[in-house]
Amino acid sequence: MNKYNLITILGPTASGKTPLAATLAARMDTEIISADSRQVYKRMDLGTGKDLVDYHVGGVDIPYHLIDICEPGYKYNVFEYQRDFLQAYEQVTAKGKTPILCGGTGMYLESVLRGYRLIPVPENKVLRSSLEDKSLEKLTEMLSQYKTLHNTTDVDTVKRAIRAIEIEEYYLHVDVAEREFPSLTSLVIGVDIDRELRRQKISKRLRQRLDEGMVDEVRQLLDSGIPAEDLIYYGLEYKYLTQYVIGEMEYDEMVRQLEIAIHQFAKRQMTWFRGMERRGIHIHWLDATRTMEEKVEEIMRIYNS
Repeated sequence: MNKYNLITILGPTASGKTPLAATLAARMDTEIISADSRQVYKRMDLGTGKDLVDYHVGGVDIPYHLIDICEPGYKYNVFEYQRDFLQAYEQVTAKGKTPILCGGTGMYLESVLRGYRLIPVPENKVLRSSLEDKSLEKLTEMLSQYKTLHNTTDVDTVKRAIRAIEIEEYYLHVDVAEREFPSLTSLVIGVDIDRELRRQKISKRLRQRLDEGMVDEVRQLLDSGIPAEDLIYYGLEYKYLTQYVIGEMEYDEMVRQLEIAIHQFAKRQMTWFRGMERRGIHIHWLDATRTMEEKVEEIMRIYNS
Protein backbone atom coordinates (compact mmCIF):
# COMPACT_ATOMS: atom_id res chain seq x y z
CA MET A 1 0.00 0.00 0.00
CA ASN A 2 1.32 3.45 -0.94
CA LYS A 3 2.27 5.73 1.96
CA TYR A 4 0.69 8.77 0.27
CA ASN A 5 -3.06 9.39 0.47
CA LEU A 6 -2.86 12.65 -1.50
CA ILE A 7 -0.74 14.20 -4.25
CA THR A 8 -0.43 17.99 -4.25
CA ILE A 9 0.69 20.01 -7.26
CA LEU A 10 1.33 23.68 -6.58
CA GLY A 11 3.04 26.56 -8.32
CA PRO A 12 2.66 30.24 -9.16
CA THR A 13 0.20 31.48 -11.75
CA ALA A 14 1.10 30.55 -15.37
CA SER A 15 3.50 27.79 -14.27
CA GLY A 16 1.53 25.02 -15.99
CA LYS A 17 0.42 23.20 -12.84
CA THR A 18 -3.13 22.47 -14.06
CA PRO A 19 -2.14 20.66 -17.31
CA LEU A 20 0.39 18.68 -15.27
CA ALA A 21 -2.20 17.70 -12.66
CA ALA A 22 -4.69 16.70 -15.38
CA THR A 23 -2.14 14.62 -17.27
CA LEU A 24 -1.12 12.90 -14.04
CA ALA A 25 -4.78 12.31 -13.16
CA ALA A 26 -5.32 10.66 -16.55
CA ARG A 27 -2.28 8.45 -15.96
CA MET A 28 -3.49 7.42 -12.47
CA ASP A 29 -7.23 7.31 -13.32
CA THR A 30 -8.05 9.71 -10.52
CA GLU A 31 -9.69 13.11 -9.84
CA ILE A 32 -8.54 16.65 -9.12
CA ILE A 33 -9.50 18.85 -6.17
CA SER A 34 -8.89 22.53 -6.91
CA ALA A 35 -7.15 24.83 -4.41
CA ASP A 36 -7.94 28.18 -5.99
CA SER A 37 -9.76 30.87 -4.02
CA ARG A 38 -11.44 32.43 -7.07
CA GLN A 39 -12.20 29.46 -9.32
CA VAL A 40 -14.93 28.48 -6.86
CA TYR A 41 -17.13 31.16 -8.48
CA LYS A 42 -19.51 30.44 -11.36
CA ARG A 43 -19.34 32.62 -14.51
CA MET A 44 -15.95 33.97 -13.45
CA ASP A 45 -13.99 31.96 -15.99
CA LEU A 46 -11.46 33.97 -17.99
CA GLY A 47 -10.56 36.24 -15.08
CA THR A 48 -9.84 33.30 -12.78
CA GLY A 49 -8.02 31.31 -15.46
CA LYS A 50 -10.13 28.17 -15.19
CA ASP A 51 -8.91 26.84 -18.54
CA LEU A 52 -11.35 23.93 -18.27
CA VAL A 53 -10.01 22.59 -21.57
CA ASP A 54 -6.96 21.49 -19.56
CA TYR A 55 -9.13 18.86 -17.87
CA HIS A 56 -9.64 17.07 -21.21
CA VAL A 57 -6.67 14.73 -21.70
CA GLY A 58 -6.30 12.17 -24.47
CA GLY A 59 -10.03 12.16 -25.22
CA VAL A 60 -10.91 11.74 -21.53
CA ASP A 61 -12.57 14.31 -19.25
CA ILE A 62 -10.81 14.41 -15.88
CA PRO A 63 -13.29 14.86 -12.99
CA TYR A 64 -12.61 17.96 -10.90
CA HIS A 65 -13.99 19.33 -7.62
CA LEU A 66 -14.40 22.79 -5.99
CA ILE A 67 -14.69 24.74 -9.24
CA ASP A 68 -17.96 26.59 -9.99
CA ILE A 69 -19.51 25.96 -6.57
CA CYS A 70 -20.46 29.54 -5.52
CA GLU A 71 -22.35 32.46 -6.99
CA PRO A 72 -20.31 35.61 -7.76
CA GLY A 73 -20.58 38.18 -4.99
CA TYR A 74 -20.36 35.56 -2.24
CA LYS A 75 -17.32 35.77 0.06
CA TYR A 76 -16.08 32.19 0.26
CA ASN A 77 -13.49 31.55 2.97
CA VAL A 78 -10.83 29.10 4.10
CA PHE A 79 -13.11 27.52 6.73
CA GLU A 80 -15.59 26.62 4.00
CA TYR A 81 -12.76 25.44 1.79
CA GLN A 82 -11.56 22.96 4.43
CA ARG A 83 -15.08 21.63 4.82
CA ASP A 84 -15.62 21.29 1.06
CA PHE A 85 -12.17 19.79 0.52
CA LEU A 86 -12.89 17.04 3.05
CA GLN A 87 -16.15 16.20 1.36
CA ALA A 88 -14.48 15.97 -2.06
CA TYR A 89 -11.51 14.06 -0.63
CA GLU A 90 -13.79 11.45 0.92
CA GLN A 91 -15.75 11.09 -2.33
CA VAL A 92 -12.57 10.35 -4.30
CA THR A 93 -10.90 8.06 -1.75
CA ALA A 94 -14.16 6.08 -1.39
CA LYS A 95 -13.52 4.98 -4.99
CA GLY A 96 -10.10 3.65 -4.00
CA LYS A 97 -8.30 6.55 -5.73
CA THR A 98 -5.59 8.97 -4.60
CA PRO A 99 -6.89 12.55 -5.15
CA ILE A 100 -4.70 15.22 -6.71
CA LEU A 101 -4.89 18.62 -4.99
CA CYS A 102 -3.93 21.36 -7.45
CA GLY A 103 -3.76 25.11 -7.07
CA GLY A 104 -1.89 28.22 -6.07
CA THR A 105 -3.82 29.64 -3.10
CA GLY A 106 -1.29 29.17 -0.33
CA MET A 107 -3.67 29.36 2.63
CA TYR A 108 -6.05 26.82 1.10
CA LEU A 109 -3.19 24.42 0.37
CA GLU A 110 -1.59 24.80 3.79
CA SER A 111 -4.88 24.58 5.70
CA VAL A 112 -5.27 21.10 4.24
CA LEU A 113 -1.65 19.92 4.28
CA ARG A 114 -1.09 21.03 7.88
CA GLY A 115 -4.61 20.26 9.09
CA TYR A 116 -5.45 23.66 10.57
CA ARG A 117 -8.30 23.63 13.09
CA LEU A 118 -10.58 26.38 11.82
CA ILE A 119 -13.95 27.78 12.82
CA PRO A 120 -16.10 30.36 11.00
CA VAL A 121 -15.30 33.98 11.85
CA PRO A 122 -18.25 36.40 12.28
CA GLU A 123 -18.28 39.99 11.06
CA ASN A 124 -16.88 42.56 13.51
CA LYS A 125 -18.60 45.83 12.60
CA VAL A 126 -16.76 47.92 15.22
CA LEU A 127 -13.37 46.71 13.97
CA ARG A 128 -14.36 47.23 10.33
CA SER A 129 -15.46 50.78 11.08
CA SER A 130 -12.14 51.56 12.76
CA LEU A 131 -10.17 50.28 9.75
CA GLU A 132 -12.21 51.53 6.80
CA ASP A 133 -10.31 54.82 6.35
CA LYS A 134 -6.86 53.18 6.32
CA SER A 135 -4.90 52.60 3.11
CA LEU A 136 -4.16 49.16 1.67
CA GLU A 137 -0.47 49.69 2.48
CA LYS A 138 -1.24 50.46 6.14
CA LEU A 139 -3.62 47.49 6.44
CA THR A 140 -1.04 45.15 4.88
CA GLU A 141 1.54 46.42 7.38
CA MET A 142 -0.91 45.79 10.26
CA LEU A 143 -1.62 42.29 8.95
CA SER A 144 2.09 41.45 8.92
CA GLN A 145 2.25 42.05 12.70
CA TYR A 146 0.12 39.01 13.53
CA LYS A 147 1.94 35.80 14.44
CA THR A 148 -0.63 33.49 12.91
CA LEU A 149 -0.79 32.73 9.22
CA HIS A 150 -2.94 34.49 6.67
CA ASN A 151 -2.98 34.18 2.91
CA THR A 152 -1.45 37.57 2.10
CA THR A 153 -1.01 36.51 -1.54
CA ASP A 154 -4.66 37.34 -2.17
CA VAL A 155 -4.85 40.57 -0.16
CA ASP A 156 -4.77 43.26 -2.82
CA THR A 157 -7.90 45.23 -1.95
CA VAL A 158 -8.81 47.19 1.19
CA LYS A 159 -11.86 45.01 1.87
CA ARG A 160 -9.84 41.79 1.73
CA ALA A 161 -7.18 43.24 4.01
CA ILE A 162 -9.84 44.30 6.55
CA ARG A 163 -11.38 40.82 6.43
CA ALA A 164 -7.93 39.28 6.97
CA ILE A 165 -7.35 41.45 10.07
CA GLU A 166 -10.86 40.59 11.28
CA ILE A 167 -9.98 36.88 11.09
CA GLU A 168 -6.65 37.36 12.88
CA GLU A 169 -8.28 39.38 15.68
CA TYR A 170 -10.94 36.73 16.17
CA TYR A 171 -8.42 33.93 16.53
CA LEU A 172 -6.37 36.11 18.88
CA HIS A 173 -9.21 36.65 21.37
CA VAL A 174 -11.43 33.58 21.03
CA ASP A 175 -10.69 30.12 22.39
CA VAL A 176 -10.79 28.11 19.16
CA ALA A 177 -12.49 24.73 19.58
CA GLU A 178 -10.78 22.01 17.57
CA ARG A 179 -12.48 20.23 14.71
CA GLU A 180 -11.55 16.77 13.56
CA PHE A 181 -9.29 16.76 10.53
CA PRO A 182 -7.86 13.59 8.97
CA SER A 183 -4.14 12.97 8.90
CA LEU A 184 -3.00 13.46 5.32
CA THR A 185 0.33 12.23 3.99
CA SER A 186 0.78 14.14 0.76
CA LEU A 187 3.44 14.00 -1.90
CA VAL A 188 3.90 17.71 -2.65
CA ILE A 189 5.16 18.67 -6.12
CA GLY A 190 6.07 22.27 -6.96
CA VAL A 191 6.34 23.53 -10.53
CA ASP A 192 9.50 25.63 -10.61
CA ILE A 193 9.38 28.21 -13.37
CA ASP A 194 12.16 30.68 -14.14
CA ARG A 195 11.19 34.24 -13.20
CA GLU A 196 11.69 35.66 -16.71
CA LEU A 197 9.80 32.80 -18.38
CA ARG A 198 7.01 33.24 -15.84
CA ARG A 199 6.80 36.95 -16.68
CA GLN A 200 6.61 36.18 -20.41
CA LYS A 201 3.84 33.61 -19.92
CA ILE A 202 1.84 35.92 -17.64
CA SER A 203 2.00 38.77 -20.15
CA LYS A 204 1.10 36.53 -23.10
CA ARG A 205 -1.77 34.90 -21.20
CA LEU A 206 -3.19 38.26 -20.09
CA ARG A 207 -3.38 39.53 -23.66
CA GLN A 208 -4.88 36.25 -24.83
CA ARG A 209 -7.63 36.42 -22.22
CA LEU A 210 -8.38 40.02 -23.06
CA ASP A 211 -8.72 38.97 -26.72
CA GLU A 212 -11.02 36.11 -25.66
CA GLY A 213 -13.46 38.51 -23.98
CA MET A 214 -12.42 39.03 -20.38
CA VAL A 215 -13.81 42.59 -20.41
CA ASP A 216 -17.17 41.27 -21.65
CA GLU A 217 -17.16 38.68 -18.87
CA VAL A 218 -16.91 41.46 -16.28
CA ARG A 219 -19.58 43.52 -18.05
CA GLN A 220 -21.96 40.55 -17.97
CA LEU A 221 -21.32 40.02 -14.25
CA LEU A 222 -22.07 43.68 -13.55
CA ASP A 223 -25.14 43.60 -15.80
CA SER A 224 -26.42 40.57 -13.88
CA GLY A 225 -26.67 42.74 -10.78
CA ILE A 226 -23.41 42.01 -8.96
CA PRO A 227 -22.22 45.28 -7.34
CA ALA A 228 -18.94 46.68 -8.67
CA GLU A 229 -17.46 46.69 -5.15
CA ASP A 230 -18.11 42.95 -4.82
CA LEU A 231 -16.16 42.24 -8.00
CA ILE A 232 -13.37 44.61 -6.98
CA TYR A 233 -13.16 42.64 -3.70
CA TYR A 234 -11.86 39.60 -5.62
CA GLY A 235 -8.79 41.55 -6.69
CA LEU A 236 -6.46 41.22 -9.67
CA GLU A 237 -8.37 40.87 -12.98
CA TYR A 238 -11.75 41.67 -11.41
CA LYS A 239 -10.44 44.70 -9.57
CA TYR A 240 -8.84 46.38 -12.59
CA LEU A 241 -11.34 45.28 -15.25
CA THR A 242 -14.25 46.49 -13.12
CA GLN A 243 -12.56 49.85 -12.59
CA TYR A 244 -12.17 50.11 -16.37
CA VAL A 245 -15.76 49.08 -17.16
CA ILE A 246 -17.27 51.58 -14.69
CA GLY A 247 -15.09 54.36 -16.09
CA GLU A 248 -12.55 54.78 -13.31
CA MET A 249 -9.57 53.83 -15.49
CA GLU A 250 -8.47 54.07 -19.12
CA TYR A 251 -7.97 50.79 -21.01
CA ASP A 252 -4.19 51.03 -21.56
CA GLU A 253 -3.62 52.06 -17.94
CA MET A 254 -5.83 49.18 -16.76
CA VAL A 255 -3.80 46.65 -18.77
CA ARG A 256 -0.51 48.11 -17.54
CA GLN A 257 -1.48 48.10 -13.87
CA LEU A 258 -3.10 44.67 -14.07
CA GLU A 259 0.00 43.15 -15.65
CA ILE A 260 2.16 44.58 -12.85
CA ALA A 261 -0.29 43.29 -10.23
CA ILE A 262 -0.25 39.73 -11.64
CA HIS A 263 3.55 39.69 -11.67
CA GLN A 264 3.56 40.85 -8.03
CA PHE A 265 0.94 38.20 -7.19
CA ALA A 266 3.11 35.41 -8.66
CA LYS A 267 6.06 36.67 -6.63
CA ARG A 268 3.96 36.58 -3.43
CA GLN A 269 2.83 33.04 -4.26
CA MET A 270 6.46 31.88 -4.46
CA THR A 271 7.22 33.63 -1.16
CA TRP A 272 4.32 31.72 0.43
CA PHE A 273 5.52 28.37 -0.96
CA ARG A 274 9.04 29.00 0.40
CA GLY A 275 7.41 29.76 3.74
CA MET A 276 5.55 26.45 3.59
CA GLU A 277 8.92 24.73 3.24
CA ARG A 278 10.25 26.57 6.29
CA ARG A 279 7.16 25.47 8.20
CA GLY A 280 7.91 21.81 7.54
CA ILE A 281 6.23 20.94 4.23
CA HIS A 282 8.68 19.20 1.91
CA ILE A 283 8.18 20.26 -1.71
CA HIS A 284 9.72 18.33 -4.61
CA TRP A 285 10.40 21.03 -7.21
CA LEU A 286 10.19 20.10 -10.90
CA ASP A 287 11.56 22.31 -13.68
CA ALA A 288 8.61 23.70 -15.64
CA THR A 289 10.55 23.45 -18.92
CA ARG A 290 10.84 19.66 -18.76
CA THR A 291 8.49 17.78 -21.08
CA MET A 292 5.11 16.73 -19.74
CA GLU A 293 6.11 13.09 -20.02
CA GLU A 294 9.31 13.67 -18.03
CA LYS A 295 7.44 15.49 -15.27
CA VAL A 296 4.75 12.82 -14.98
CA GLU A 297 7.35 10.03 -14.94
CA GLU A 298 9.32 11.80 -12.20
CA ILE A 299 6.18 12.23 -10.06
CA MET A 300 5.27 8.56 -10.54
CA ARG A 301 8.82 7.54 -9.60
CA ILE A 302 8.69 9.52 -6.34
CA TYR A 303 5.13 8.38 -5.61
CA ASN A 304 6.02 4.70 -6.00
CA SER A 305 9.43 4.79 -4.35
